[in-house]
Amino acid sequence: MAKKDKKSKESKKARAAEKQKKNQSKAESKSKKQAKKTGEEEEDEDIDQILEQYAKEQEEFEAVNIEVCKRPSKRLNPTLVANPAHNKRELFLFGGECMVGSASHFYNDLYSYTIDNDTWRKISSKNSPLPRSSHAMCAHPSGVILLFGGEFSSPKQSTFYHYGDTWILDADTKEWTKIDQKRGPSARSGHRMCVWKNYIIMHGGFRDLGTMTTYLNDMWLFDITSYKWEQVEFPPNHPIPDARSGHSMIPCADGAVIYGGYCKVKAKKGLQKGKVLNDCWLVKMKADPKGIRVERRRKQGFNPLPRVGCSMVYHKNRGILFGGVFDFEESEEQIDSEFYNNLYSYQIETNRWYNLSLKPQRKKKQENVKEKTRDEDLEDILNSILAKANLNDDDEQEEISQIEQLRKLEEEEERSNEDKVEYPIVNKLPHERFNATTCVVDDVFYIYGGIFERGEQEFNLDSFYSIDLGKLDGVKVFWENLKELEQEYENSDDEFDEDDDEDDEDDDDDDEKETDNKLEVEEEEEEEEEVEEEEDEIPDPRPWLPHPKPFETLRSFYVRTGAQFLEWSISSNREARGKYLKKAAFDLCEERFWERREQVSIAEDTLEDMGGVGEVIEKNTNAKPAKRR
Repeated sequence: MAKKDKKSKESKKARAAEKQKKNQSKAESKSKKQAKKTGEEEEDEDIDQILEQYAKEQEEFEAVNIEVCKRPSKRLNPTLVANPAHNKRELFLFGGECMVGSASHFYNDLYSYTIDNDTWRKISSKNSPLPRSSHAMCAHPSGVILLFGGEFSSPKQSTFYHYGDTWILDADTKEWTKIDQKRGPSARSGHRMCVWKNYIIMHGGFRDLGTMTTYLNDMWLFDITSYKWEQVEFPPNHPIPDARSGHSMIPCADGAVIYGGYCKVKAKKGLQKGKVLNDCWLVKMKADPKGIRVERRRKQGFNPLPRVGCSMVYHKNRGILFGGVFDFEESEEQIDSEFYNNLYSYQIETNRWYNLSLKPQRKKKQENVKEKTRDEDLEDILNSILAKANLNDDDEQEEISQIEQLRKLEEEEERSNEDKVEYPIVNKLPHERFNATTCVVDDVFYIYGGIFERGEQEFNLDSFYSIDLGKLDGVKVFWENLKELEQEYENSDDEFDEDDDEDDEDDDDDDEKETDNKLEVEEEEEEEEEVEEEEDEIPDPRPWLPHPKPFETLRSFYVRTGAQFLEWSISSNREARGKYLKKAAFDLCEERFWERREQVSIAEDTLEDMGGVGEVIEKNTNAKPAKRR
């Protein structure tokens, strides 16, 4: 009987357990149905399961698949880099995130944009990095592109994940390779990278730990010869930049320049308060990482107003910066923000900022026979200088001169522009925004996407632009979709009119505040104008070199001054000969052209203000003077 009692008790327990499971499942299904009826949100998905599912889907791709597409879908915080291969005019766009309804969606698709034929391609492969945004990518001249870190969240953003993985993208084959290293940088987002010789330098970033955000100030080097990370360790008590993310880091001859950024500092009651940084630091690199040092650069001349969400990109020994935002934290409940669409350049050597303004488009001058003869005359002059110095090439191989290369490039651009779709060119900078993704190819500055906020509403600006940094003659609009933003402006104007009728007294008080704010802004603008007036004459670091003229192209400048630059290159390169000296002369001419670009732009603006210039006609110094009647 005892055995039977035990069996009956066990069977009763089993039946009770099964009944409890059934009741529990019924309760769960009932609560889900009730949640749907009441409109309550369902529980968020498990982030590990989502990432595992993504990895399984990636494994299904057997090889690199490239297909032509219209353009990338709109997204926030992707990366945009130029193909580092020589004469390869191509952009790479990777990753990003976008809100689809009330859920966030992350991407790991790779797009390429071929500039010469205006074609977008979508590239997928079996071992692509997992979806992410706010990561960092850096292209090295050797032909590899480094990707590190980034972030990912569950659709409802209840859980958050930072990546600490390292990937190499082959710019030629478009293949991804994961680099495994035990001792490397910690996981992070919002960090920055740039190139110096055989190193890729990485600095800063942040980690969101749920309860608080930790900002980082460590610096790491990735050696592209060994594919290994090494941390830079500074001596004790050596001054280093504060921890930050979303800053700027651009390369220079000494190493790198770090500017601005954002971090959070401790506030009352265990809270954190945002802090906008506008300091500047010079990283002095050494072959031995132990010898690397950092020094703070002093502010001088005009400086942009403090802002975040704007990272500089490198171009011809200067940085180019666009947009940004500054938050005025008036109260814990409401934050007023100022958005920008300014375009600035930062000269690395002189440590000075300059405002870049757009100029009206100029009519293209038809190339004539006289210009071709001037090119030939310059080549004869260069050859005669080399012959006198007995520095002609030993071999008599035919070579293409730099001026011929420039002329051919100009002709190819004109032909390709005829075949391409004609995109509108507007004489105003893109709408205010922050976190726009930017890149420079040759002398063209590209702007992709960005964010704009109005009240509590956030707008993902689906757009793509380019600006010729040499001409600054307008903004080419590849596409721009601002319908949501324009609709919000119309709605807000209607609401403002209604409030205007209801609350006259409050508006009077607001008007007084606005006038006070306007006066403050006007005072700041007057101060900026005074600084700009003082900065009209930009210091010339090398006054002995020829100076570009207003509205003069690089080709025209080289035709006019090529002989002088060749003489300088002969004195500076004792062992070089022939075509190498010609190349050194052209490189020096190009460097000088961009070195004085800001000063020439001021002169061009002055001429435009005086009534405009129809067409610049250059005098042919080699032609015989004509008799005047």
